[in-house]
Amino acid sequence: MSTVVATHTAIEPNILYFGTPVVLISSSNEDGTPNLAPMSSAFWLGWRAVLGLGVRAKTAQNLLRTGECVLNLPSDALAAAVDRLALTTGSDPVPARKEQRGYRFVPDKFGRAGLTPVASETVTPPRVAECPVAMEAVVERHHPVGDDGGVVAFEVRVQRVWVHDEIRLAGTDDHVDPDAWRPLIMSFQKLYGLTPQVHHSTLARIPERLYRPDGDLERARTA
Repeated sequence: MSTVVATHTAIEPNILYFGTPVVLISSSNEDGTPNLAPMSSAFWLGWRAVLGLGVRAKTAQNLLRTGECVLNLPSDALAAAVDRLALTTGSDPVPARKEQRGYRFVPDKFGRAGLTPVASETVTPPRVAECPVAMEAVVERHHPVGDDGGVVAFEVRVQRVWVHDEIRLAGTDDHVDPDAWRPLIMSFQKLYGLTPQVHHSTLARIPERLYRPDGDLERARTA
C-alpha cells in the first residue's frame, strides 16, 4: 500500500502566531495604579522568560521604567475575562496605530476584566487572584527586535511562583500537574484550550529537578 505524503505550499501569512499561552502582565503605572495587559509572545527558559512587546505599549513603558512585573497565566476557563481586555490600552492618548485598530483607553484594567488584584511579595505590581499561575519577575535586560525598533524583547527573571492548589501535583512543592493545568492558548488571534495528552512523552522520563536553574532559584529564595 502506498502512503500519500502531504506537500507544502509557500504562503506569506501576515502573522506567525501558531499558538502560545496567553499571559496577563501586570505592571505599575506612573501614578502607582496597576496596568493589566494580555499578550502571547512569551516563552520560558529555566526561571527566566522572554517577552515580546511593542515598544510603545503601556506595559513595555512600565517595564522599562520600573523593571518589574507579574506574569499571570489564565486557564481556559478565564477566556471571557481575557477577551474583555481586547482592544483596550493603558496609554492615554491612544497610540495612532492602536487607534486605527479600534483600541480605547481604559484606566482600570482589573475592573474591566472582572479580575481581582492581590498583593505580590517581591514586586510592586499585583498578582491576579483568579489566574492559576502567577510569577513575580524583574527585568534583567531588553533588546530591540526588527529594523524599525517597534518591538522590544524583555528578558525577565522569575522571583516567586504562585499556583492554585488544584494544579499542584499532590504531595509536592515543586511540580505542576500537567493533566490538571489547562492554559489558555492564542493561535492566530483566536482563543483555544488544550486537549488531553495525545501521546506519551519519552522526554518526561527525565526528572524535572535535573533542569533546576540553581543560580536563579537561589536568588529567588532571597528576594
